[in-house]
Amino acid sequence: MAELKTLARPYARAAFEHADENKALGEWETQLGRLTSICSEPKVAQALNNPALTSDKRAELLLGLGGDDFSAGLANFIGVLAEQKRLDLVSDISELFQALKAQREQSVEVHVASAYELSEQEVTQLSNTLTKTLDRKVSLTCDVDADLIGGVRINAGDTVIDASVQGRLTKLADAMNS
Repeated sequence: MAELKTLARPYARAAFEHADENKALGEWETQLGRLTSICSEPKVAQALNNPALTSDKRAELLLGLGGDDFSAGLANFIGVLAEQKRLDLVSDISELFQALKAQREQSVEVHVASAYELSEQEVTQLSNTLTKTLDRKVSLTCDVDADLIGGVRINAGDTVIDASVQGRLTKLADAMNS
């Protein structure tokens, strides 16, 4: 939902700036991931949506479940989110935080789907080529999708490179139908 992302963006930016100033980007990324996991548990989500709970009690609940995994800075952040009734944005905040961190580090997560298992040499060559092309450090994950028939489909952030036989057949079919 674009609206939730819009609401989450200032919180993610504030968390990122605080973490960056304190040289704790990795720590905050880990903590936000843990907080997202906790909030996504059905029983926790149900408790957080209980109208009888005050915002202080909601924050206490999350801090109790997080235990020693949460720093004082994150505890304050959780308190602000609870007070502003924005705990439902934790997942989006975490996702946007990761995007800001990746942008800062000039890195990008790339997902490659291929019709067959790629050899280690092919993965290395593809990683090197994408690093040069995208001018960023590349974190590559690969999996097999037999539906592609042949070739690869590469997703790097907002960029999609479809060099699969299936993609070419779809383009051909679209061209013939127009």
